[in-house]
Amino acid sequence: MTAEEGRRRGRRLSPEDLALWDGVTRSVRPLRKRKPEAAAAAAPQIAAEAKKAAATSAVQPAAAPQRKTPPLVPLDRKTKQKIARGRETIDGRLDLHGHTQTEAHDALLRFLHRIQGRGGRLVLVITGKGKSDVSGRGDGGGVLKRAVPLWLALPEFRALVIGYDAAASAHGGEGALYVRLRKIRDA
Repeated sequence: MTAEEGRRRGRRLSPEDLALWDGVTRSVRPLRKRKPEAAAAAAPQIAAEAKKAAATSAVQPAAAPQRKTPPLVPLDRKTKQKIARGRETIDGRLDLHGHTQTEAHDALLRFLHRIQGRGGRLVLVITGKGKSDVSGRGDGGGVLKRAVPLWLALPEFRALVIGYDAAASAHGGEGALYVRLRKIRDA
């Protein structure tokens, strides 16, 4: 904005502002523009590389597309009710009480691999609720209670896990998670 534009909009710039603005506008340099000759010269080379890539892909079999893992999905209400009422079986339980984060991470990964290998589809992971402070109020959870959901979103777990949700009070409530496992695909 020039000083003239500032006046037209009803704003008056102080002499200090005008001096500052003048200094800024003098220090600005335009960006270098690409020369049209360089872009035109690069076009045939790009076209040649594209033809070469197309020719080699026709000769070689196409690589299998990488599957994108869908996002983690919480358990639906009906499934949670079936589990809480004992109508859906829990294929395994893992209690992480007393583990360090490293131990818990490794134990959880081994456990999920083992249960999935057996054809299990649903597990209960007990993290605990965490300790509260002296006043009894606490910060809403322990280290493992906060860490396990983050771990389940990591790539090494995503190949195993469809989703998870907080357990019913009979299974530990907020101190435990139901984890739904993927089926093993035949290669």
